[in-house]
Amino acid sequence: MGDELERAVALLGPLEGRIMHAVWSGRVGEVFVVRQVQALMPELAYTTVMTTLRRLADKGLLAAQAEAGRKAHIYRAALRPEDHLSRASAREAADVVERYGEAALAAFAAQLAQLTPEQRARLRELSS
Repeated sequence: MGDELERAVALLGPLEGRIMHAVWSGRVGEVFVVRQVQALMPELAYTTVMTTLRRLADKGLLAAQAEAGRKAHIYRAALRPEDHLSRASAREAADVVERYGEAALAAFAAQLAQLTPEQRARLRELSS
């Protein structure tokens, strides 16, 4: 998971990446609140962490649920690092095809033709 974790974190901004690294690596509980994340990053203001968690929830990386009888929310990871990578790569591939059309498809096909047998087998596993 280490390589996928680092790739997934690299797709995010610095603060979002730090927080999601903590979430995905288990440095906070499966379910957590703002204060638990802030305890790992005491140099950050509570409101900064709260806003960033809300943004990560808006992006679909975290699931947020209001705590009964309180203003606070509880959070949990909504995606695994590999799910985030898959979603982001699909979005980027679609953007490339939209921008370059058939030239992009030809480039993708050329890349597929250069795969090793092991890479082809792994690709079949991933797409099934």
